[in-house]
Amino acid sequence: MTTRGIEQIKAAGIAFRRLDYEPLKDGVRYAAGVLDIPFHAVVKSLVFAADDGQFLFALMTGDGNVSTKKLARAIGRKRVQPASPHDAERVTGYRVGGISPLGSRRALPTVLDAHAADEPWLVINAGDRGVLVRLETADLIALIAPQIADIRVE
Repeated sequence: MTTRGIEQIKAAGIAFRRLDYEPLKDGVRYAAGVLDIPFHAVVKSLVFAADDGQFLFALMTGDGNVSTKKLARAIGRKRVQPASPHDAERVTGYRVGGISPLGSRRALPTVLDAHAADEPWLVINAGDRGVLVRLETADLIALIAPQIADIRVE
């Protein structure tokens, strides 16, 4: 099975490695353990809602958490909060556990944590539960054109 995310990567001619696993449990830690990849190289694709009603992606490594204050500041808003699962699914077209900026129904503004941007390669959801892709960080940045900012809780 292919996903919209994989189709986007292929259409851009970017090299990637597909990583499939049985999603028996939710979460980045579980996926990293099953696939035997470093936890800090797996990116969480989180959907947030800004105080003006705009939705956006925050991409954070598995070992980090998003600071809503830093994220709001990065996009020039007063407040952001995690989107409800319903809203996240509605705006991305993906189910929770398979949400990704790759192939999202709507192209949402995206902020990639600066620590993640420093990694040589990242693993990110490809648009379905249990389907991840590994690609060079520079290729991911070229593909989704995120804003890069320190949005990590210290």
